[in-house]
Amino acid sequence: ELIPEIAPEALKGLEEFSHAEILFYFDRVDPGTVERSARHPRGNPDWPRVGVFAQRTKYRPNRLGSTIVTILGREERTLRVGGLDAIDGTPVLDIKPWFVEMGPRGEIKQAPWSVEMLRNYYAPARPT
Repeated sequence: ELIPEIAPEALKGLEEFSHAEILFYFDRVDPGTVERSARHPRGNPDWPRVGVFAQRTKYRPNRLGSTIVTILGREERTLRVGGLDAIDGTPVLDIKPWFVEMGPRGEIKQAPWSVEMLRNYYAPARPT
């Protein structure tokens, strides 16, 4: 939902896109836990120590996050999306429509540990 200082018309036309990029601020991360060097992703010693900028961790020096969401609809000041990888109430800094032409060009490569880490990232939660 937009803050009152931004007109509802700021969202006009987004419903013509299937996806948007959302930039947000990890406001609940304690500044004392921010990483400025290298670490094991998700603290897993089975994965290599890599620099904070080689990860998508919330413990980044700038505490900024980004994700691609599916646009489900728009009503006045509210943009409904699916797949937002942020906690409810997280401050959204910007919304950008996803243009295929601005996506990666050429072959995409990815570290093996990241493929393993994200294998079931979007899988439904198992009942406990």
